[in-house]
Amino acid sequence: MKIRPFKVEQWMNEWETKAVYNLGETCIDSLRVDELLNLCGVDAGEYLRKLGGARMSYGHIEGSPELRQGIASLYRDISAEDVIPTHGAIGANYQVIMTLVEPGDNVVCVKPTYQQHYSIPESIGAEVRPLQLTYAGKFLPNLDELNRLANRNTKMITINNPNNPTGSWIPDEMTKEIVKTAERVGAYVLSDEVYRGISEDGEYMTSIVDLYDKGISVGSMSKIFSLAGLRLGWITTKDANVKNACLARRDYDTISCGVLDDMLSALALKHKDSVFKRNKSILDGNRAVLDKWVRETPQAEYVRPVAGTVALVYYKKNISSREFAVRLLKEKGVLVTPGECFDMEGSIRVGYAYDSKRLQTGLEKIGELLREI
Repeated sequence: MKIRPFKVEQWMNEWETKAVYNLGETCIDSLRVDELLNLCGVDAGEYLRKLGGARMSYGHIEGSPELRQGIASLYRDISAEDVIPTHGAIGANYQVIMTLVEPGDNVVCVKPTYQQHYSIPESIGAEVRPLQLTYAGKFLPNLDELNRLANRNTKMITINNPNNPTGSWIPDEMTKEIVKTAERVGAYVLSDEVYRGISEDGEYMTSIVDLYDKGISVGSMSKIFSLAGLRLGWITTKDANVKNACLARRDYDTISCGVLDDMLSALALKHKDSVFKRNKSILDGNRAVLDKWVRETPQAEYVRPVAGTVALVYYKKNISSREFAVRLLKEKGVLVTPGECFDMEGSIRVGYAYDSKRLQTGLEKIGELLREI
């Protein structure tokens, strides 16, 4: 299988440890284990003794009942039996695409998005039809273009909601229209929802599985739960054929998730309200900091992110995004992700949900470089 280099992951692997001010981070300020236990109201000594007694076997092959029920609680009408735990959302996306898409199929994929969604189907001989999101369109899908691209040979439509790298959120009415298109051609809709869960207004964020029986939701403990170190994600769907096919493939590429990952994830999910309260406060405060900086920086502009943890910021300078990002790191110590990693030149992805002080200082240093160029 020949596959393109994964641009964003290679960029982060190369530069992340060299940053003083990490604005490339996409998770909400990551929790320490003791912080998680405190948020959950658990006695640390007692819980660590419980962990110490955990047997390092394969554990529950398809995930513990507590874990699967906790994941199901993130949705309106999903049961524990509709949940398949995976090795992170990256494992979930890979498993769904490799299970359902075959050579000769076509896949309609929003861009920009996480590169798995177009490079994996391309690598196995599927035709990828990009549905380009634009600044002018506020990075929302053009429904007329979607209808033009989708036909009877379309096996899957993939969306990323909230979107990475732009922070856009597809409104429910627009998602329903996407479902209508999928129903017309008999396609699955794979929705990468790793940034879903914490809304600006505090309301429930609709999932594709709430609206479509052939919808497939992918999530993880990484972004909105601040627990990327657990490497635990999931596939959720009501489609029995998809579940059975993914479980059959899972025997080859997953077997089971880690016992400790399962235990800590189940705990966080049980106390998700406490985790989300902490993380919403970080998101709301930092999003305001980013918005103020953009409004006060003449050389920068963006479509204000309404969900997730990242924003795509355009700069008004004649310099490639990679050159700009490398100079920013070497001269100012600030890590961002160049727009070229998403085929969106003239922009940088800023992760704004990490440490508030580092965000403020990092943005100031981006402003310095913009003035110096």
